[in-house]
Amino acid sequence: VQLQASGGGLVQAGGSLRISCTASGRTFSGLVMGWFRQAPGKEREFVAAITESASRTYYRALYGDSVRGRFAISRDNAKNTVYLQMNRLNPVDTSVYYCAAGESNSQGLGSDKTYAYWGQGTLVTVSS
Repeated sequence: VQLQASGGGLVQAGGSLRISCTASGRTFSGLVMGWFRQAPGKEREFVAAITESASRTYYRALYGDSVRGRFAISRDNAKNTVYLQMNRLNPVDTSVYYCAAGESNSQGLGSDKTYAYWGQGTLVTVSS
């Protein structure tokens, strides 16, 4: 599976951005898809995930560090593409965002162990 992320860029705090990831090399509708991010000097962290048929979504929701209600993951299986709509962005959201694909949900949607395939990342920079 090859994953190509796009749509990153520079946005002001409070603004919105939608990033995309297109997959090839495997039946997209059979893949669990996720978004992760990594800020400079920090470990990679889970952001959002969506099941194969889009019947369930899952978001980072740690106290004081939540994207729930601001970010929305979606997918278009006809276009082999997963999206991450990011609203009310703030500077702490600045990161390289990676899309990832997995063939099953055996380790949980929020675990990077679920995802065998990773894209190259797209940089999102939020200015204050």
